[in-house]
Amino acid sequence: MSADKKWESNPDAGDGDDDDDNRDETEYLSQRDATLFAIEISNSMVAPPDEEDDSMDIDGGKKKKNKKPRYSNAESALRCAEAVLKNRIISNPSDMMGILLFGTEQTKYADGNTSSYPNCFLLMDLDIPDAAGIKELKYLLDNPDELSELLKPSEKPAAMASVFFAANHLFTTKAANFNSRRLFIITDNDNPETDKKARTSAQTRAKDLYDLGVRIEPFFISTPSHEFDKSLFYADVMYDTGDEPDTLLDSDGDAGKPTDAESRYDQMLSAITAKQAPRRALFSIKMEVGKGLVIGIKGYLLYKRVEPSRSHYIHERGEKLQIVKGTTTRMVEETAQEVAPAQIRKAFKFGGETVSFSDEEMKKIRNFGDPVLRIIGFKPQTELQFWHNMRPSIFIHPSEEDYTGSTRVFAALWNKLLNSKLMGIAWFIPRRNAAPVMTAVWPSSEPQGLFLITLPFADDIRQNPEVPHIVAPNHLIDRMQDVIRQLHMPRGYIPEKYPNPALQKHYKVLEAIALEEELPDKFEDKTLPKYKNIEKHAGRLLEDWGEALEQSMAELRLSRPQIEVHGTKRGREPAGGTAKKIKKEVDDGPGDMDAEIRAAYDKNALSKLTVAVLKDWLGNKGLSATGKKAELVERVEEYFENK
Repeated sequence: MSADKKWESNPDAGDGDDDDDNRDETEYLSQRDATLFAIEISNSMVAPPDEEDDSMDIDGGKKKKNKKPRYSNAESALRCAEAVLKNRIISNPSDMMGILLFGTEQTKYADGNTSSYPNCFLLMDLDIPDAAGIKELKYLLDNPDELSELLKPSEKPAAMASVFFAANHLFTTKAANFNSRRLFIITDNDNPETDKKARTSAQTRAKDLYDLGVRIEPFFISTPSHEFDKSLFYADVMYDTGDEPDTLLDSDGDAGKPTDAESRYDQMLSAITAKQAPRRALFSIKMEVGKGLVIGIKGYLLYKRVEPSRSHYIHERGEKLQIVKGTTTRMVEETAQEVAPAQIRKAFKFGGETVSFSDEEMKKIRNFGDPVLRIIGFKPQTELQFWHNMRPSIFIHPSEEDYTGSTRVFAALWNKLLNSKLMGIAWFIPRRNAAPVMTAVWPSSEPQGLFLITLPFADDIRQNPEVPHIVAPNHLIDRMQDVIRQLHMPRGYIPEKYPNPALQKHYKVLEAIALEEELPDKFEDKTLPKYKNIEKHAGRLLEDWGEALEQSMAELRLSRPQIEVHGTKRGREPAGGTAKKIKKEVDDGPGDMDAEIRAAYDKNALSKLTVAVLKDWLGNKGLSATGKKAELVERVEEYFENK
């Protein structure tokens, strides 16, 4: 959708805009996720992959034979579900998942009701996955005979109305309060209902799911001999609005594009993995646009480095593993007497004296008012410098929860800033007891909304070191352009395709321990460059560029010997360089050093001295010189206070 349309109000639309506002807001809510895999079992889905299919691409051209294990479509889908389960049990332990097979000869359901859901087999109930359930699924996948018995297609295909009705029952009874509920349908049958009555019934059941808030997200599988045509049936049950940004299979940017036989598993796993990071609201506060004009907003971090979850101590000697709850008791070192929390006060040093504060006084000191984003003025966007950005920017979105009409006011502000190339300057307190900051309110056309860019205070600005700027010669730039053209990625960098290798290794180790498996020897790192492809496409160009670089560096050293050239080789350190000068300063007499330290103490500038100087001085005084810089500064202060 164009940048100038989504936020514009339509006076003829009546109250329909409110539904759009609510839909947009739920895209960013902090939410638990419930996902149900519905996998069709048919003769084509359980058939082993064809030699011809796996050695031929979608256009009929010859392709290298796949050396990976050969699975049927149904088994690939089950293995994909297993991989997602293993990941979710570690990274999102509160999410629910389930697996429903439809079209099976056997019938099984959670409540024992087999008459309402014929030819549907609930392999894994919709629930929070545990190690036991994953072990059962793994055992099934490792035993071909039992798997073949389970994946035996029925003579008559399962009715899609029954599949949707079963999914509706599971989501209603198991995940009634979940904000995110999704039904993944994996099938290669593009026209499962040819009877008009059955088709109408399926469409009604699918509509019931959407009314319940469940999103149907299908994975279509096609082969070189048959291209999946979703217009035959699934276009009538998917209810695609056209505005949803998510695409499950986006190898070419097309939503719901069918997958070929060779890449079906990788694409399914990649697409589902890309949708696992929930959007979590950082805050929900008021925004003061002007005097008496207040709206509601929510803030989100669109990009955040994911860290391993907090570790816990485990008690292993009971009947089952339990998390240990720790308690802290403070005691007087000399008397071993317990100190009550009310007896503890926080203290700060001011001018050589210690000033203590009670908890109530500390709360008052840290209180700068209620959480708010207050616009105090506007500036041209050209006033914002690149180095003004202090931390990751925050994306804000209107919220109608507390202030009705927030979206319309927000849209008007966004349109004005965007069209006039302006930015707001605001006073920002994200939550109670948080330190206030100044932010730039920057309009963004994609994603459509406002970004809060934290601006520096005067104390935050540091002088950049003087580094000689060396401009590369034109012939080096031209050669590198040739290299870049050869290594150009047509679709650009897609973060969802490159999981953090350190985090994935952490998850794999936890997964192996939880499932009582051997620790894996190798871990897949998708961030590693594809050296063979680089050599194939740009190997010779890189060699030529490297030779030209060496020649240019040699010429630079001859023409400017006083400058250190950073590259594969380093220039010679100039005589009497900075390192020796610092050493000379440190080696000055104790009298000079005492005077320097004393002067820094009097000016309350001890923290500006280097760690080496502080350690040297403390060592000369016979004091401990170990610890962090703050501890060293504290020892120096204590020395002068007690002198």
